[in-house]
Amino acid sequence: MLDKERQGVIWAIGAYLVWGVLPIYWKWLNHVPSDEILTSRVLWAFIFTLLFVAMMRNSRLLIEDLKTLWLNQKAFWSLFLASVLISGNWFLYIWAVNSNHLVETSLGYYINPLISVLLGIIFLKERLTTAQKLAFVIASIGVLILTISYGRFPWLAFALAISFAIYGLMKKTIPLDAVRGLTIETMFIVPFAFIYYLYLFFTDQAVLFHDSFQTDLLLILTGAATAVPLVLFAKGAQQIPLYMIGFLQYIAPTCMLFLGVIIYGETFNAIDLLSFSLIWLALILFTVSKVMEARARKIKLAKI
Repeated sequence: MLDKERQGVIWAIGAYLVWGVLPIYWKWLNHVPSDEILTSRVLWAFIFTLLFVAMMRNSRLLIEDLKTLWLNQKAFWSLFLASVLISGNWFLYIWAVNSNHLVETSLGYYINPLISVLLGIIFLKERLTTAQKLAFVIASIGVLILTISYGRFPWLAFALAISFAIYGLMKKTIPLDAVRGLTIETMFIVPFAFIYYLYLFFTDQAVLFHDSFQTDLLLILTGAATAVPLVLFAKGAQQIPLYMIGFLQYIAPTCMLFLGVIIYGETFNAIDLLSFSLIWLALILFTVSKVMEARARKIKLAKI
């Protein structure tokens, strides 16, 4: 059991490390417009995940998933909306990275768990402990200081956090295998991506097959860059507790913050440090309370 959990931790860390360093990949494609990168990502992610499902001999399960979804129209259209939402999130993320907003992007993924919990309270009637409420207050102060410092509301960070949190909430109500789920999500959007690519080719705006072999390869491999960390995450999530996933997920925005400040030279002043420190404190407080909550539940179940 311990070995299985250790393997799960390794898979999950691998997923978050890949997500954390993916900005380097998008930076290699910064000469390609963000709309074409997104189009390519949707198209090749669909092809890659479809091939992966076929290789794993899960094609029949994929067809069954589609039939089950079609019979439940609410779930079907919820997943369609989720696919539109995640496509918008991908576009914002790619644009932000290639427009030198990595620090604000990392902020978005730091506050994402807190937004998710807030949505859980509103829509799933979940309750917060005193420590978790305090974490919200501390994080809010951090964001408020950052907003005053920027002279504007950090809309990009919140757009990323809110879109991904709503996507997560919608996915929570539709239990699907991670890889088959992504195949279906991209299948919803792939006709639009294909039509848009045709438009780019007919108007001589497409970079694919018109630049260099390296660019073509990077655009084609956006599908793998999307699917590989998801597969790693799916394998890890099956073997470790939910609170551990919550703790490990901060690896990705920490990597993004490091890349933005150290590698790409984005500004990070004393006010930013103060704001992020408050958000980190809130996340530590929130995570510790979740760990204690999970342990108390485990002890309670052991006594029954």
